[in-house]
Amino acid sequence: MKRLSIYFLIGILFGIIMIKSEAASWFRIYEMFQFKSFHMFGIIGAAVTLGVITTQAIKQLKLRSFFGKEIKIDSKANLIKAPLFGGIIFGLGWALAGACPGPIYVLIGAGYFPILVVLFFAILGTYCYGWLKPRLPH
Repeated sequence: MKRLSIYFLIGILFGIIMIKSEAASWFRIYEMFQFKSFHMFGIIGAAVTLGVITTQAIKQLKLRSFFGKEIKIDSKANLIKAPLFGGIIFGLGWALAGACPGPIYVLIGAGYFPILVVLFFAILGTYCYGWLKPRLPH
C-alpha cells in the first residue's frame, strides 16, 4: 500500500507540473506543430536531456532502485524503420488529438472530460498494435 501511495503522489506532482508548465495545453501543442513557439520544444528537449543524463548516471554509477535492486538497462537494437514509422504515427495522433498519453490523464484529472474520447481511441490503438505486432517488422 505504501508503494501505491508513493506512485499516486508522483502522479499528482506530474499532473501539477504538466498543467503549470502548459505542457498539457492544446494551444501550446498546436503552436509546436506549426513551429510558432519554442515552448514545447524546450520542455521536450529538457526532458530528453535529463533522461540521457539520468540513464548514463544509472549505468556509470551502478545505482540501485529504492527497493535495493540493481537497475539494469539493456541496449536497444539499431532500428531505423520501426521507430521512424512509429514516431510518425504517434506524431499524427498527437497532432490530431492535441495530447500525447501523459497529458490525456492530466486533462481528465483537470476536468476536461471530452478527452475521454481521445483516451478511448488511444486504448483502442494500443489494442490494435498488440494484435498487429506479430505481423509488423521489428
